[in-house]
Amino acid sequence: MNTYGVHETNPITPEFKEAMLDSELEMSWTDPDLKKITRLRLLSDRGCPFWDVSYCYGLTTWGEVTRVHLPFHYLPKKNMMGEIIEYAKAAGVHAKRLGLFGAISTLC
Repeated sequence: MNTYGVHETNPITPEFKEAMLDSELEMSWTDPDLKKITRLRLLSDRGCPFWDVSYCYGLTTWGEVTRVHLPFHYLPKKNMMGEIIEYAKAAGVHAKRLGLFGAISTLC
């Protein structure tokens, strides 16, 4: 989506936004009760070589929305996926199984 010179990928639905705002749960991406990452929001400016992590949310094994704590606060635009994989390997997390790559939303 491109509105007023801003480019957004994977926009959020109103239902999920409400669920995020209502959630008080927080867990690490290494928590075994984290079933799936549903949204990783990355922000940047054009020309900046990095993405800032705005927030990350997921679903627990019992179906509740939770904020997810990640071991990084920014990612390079070049080789972003490779960088995530390296963090995941170091933490013993299977990023693809968690659905992280399909949950990325960018705003630039």
